[in-house]
Amino acid sequence: MTAPLHGPDFGSYAASDVTWLLKDLSSVDLEAATELREQRIQSGEAHYAESLPIEYQPDEQYRRLFDNVLDASADRLATAVGVVSDLILAERGPSVVLCSLARAGTPIGILMRRWAQQVHGLEWPHYTVSIVRDRGIDTVALDYITAHHDPADVVFVDGWTGKGAIARELREALDGTGFSPELAVLADPGQCVSTYGTRDDFLIASACLNSTVSGLVSRTVLNADLIGPGEFHGAKFYSELAGADVSNRLLDTVCARFDSVRDGVGADLRTVLESDRTPTWAGWASVEKVQQEYGISTVNFVKPGVGETTRVLLRRVPWRILVREPDAPEHEHIRLLARARGVPVDVDPALAYSCMGLIKDVL
Repeated sequence: MTAPLHGPDFGSYAASDVTWLLKDLSSVDLEAATELREQRIQSGEAHYAESLPIEYQPDEQYRRLFDNVLDASADRLATAVGVVSDLILAERGPSVVLCSLARAGTPIGILMRRWAQQVHGLEWPHYTVSIVRDRGIDTVALDYITAHHDPADVVFVDGWTGKGAIARELREALDGTGFSPELAVLADPGQCVSTYGTRDDFLIASACLNSTVSGLVSRTVLNADLIGPGEFHGAKFYSELAGADVSNRLLDTVCARFDSVRDGVGADLRTVLESDRTPTWAGWASVEKVQQEYGISTVNFVKPGVGETTRVLLRRVPWRILVREPDAPEHEHIRLLARARGVPVDVDPALAYSCMGLIKDVL
């Protein structure tokens, strides 16, 4: 079985923050031009997880905007971390093993681990694993966790829900495994999970950048030419981007707000516990509505929510951006990226999410 990875040899997070259940593919040339990669994915010639997009490096103006966004949203982010962590503690007890979904879930898992440690004096182990749409979760990683922990203690963690595709993928992948299929997220605007910090579609600063806010680690890779039997899914460590890395700055900024938001966390947790948290999948219905209105061939081209819209602009070939409000402060980075890439922004006050990104059909 592949050995786990830790920083600083892999990634820029401290070894105590996260154990990467991934294979190091740093020496492999996996990047392709965005347009070419999009064509191969859309034609069915290649799966999105078999290669990597070239890491988009924003300009100085965008990096300054990130700093402003992080400072302005840190309290809200810290509160959501506290609420979802304390919700897990209330419902699952203190013996928790965090298993984040790489890579969007990785910084969230670290923040939850630090909340448990700083606020409750608990040491929650934290692993990060790969899950791939249409291919499922890394079963070798699950075998590793099962060999070291009781699957009943494991909580799977991600940053946010879009239309809920990964929540569904996780549920199907974990059926009959002994692991709970319930996904815990900071934000659940799609209303497709019952363990969350908020259901507001708010800006999570870790969505604003790629590897430079995620421990300098790439999106995960599942390629049969590189991943053999008994090996974890793979990823790359972009050590050459260390000069632009803000991964630990985000962690430290949010953790510094933990003490000041504790009263608010208690109040928000009571509200969540007293509410009906049954998933309605309302987000999926709104995505299908947009798909029909814009004549889009597949729901896979509709990416709802602030985080997913940002991803479209950073990684994919965007067609247009939809926003509910034309000048929302939380969308400033989206408007900046859209202008830089020449992507039109449409205002639709009836949107169920605060924004959506629509991928261009390049075939």
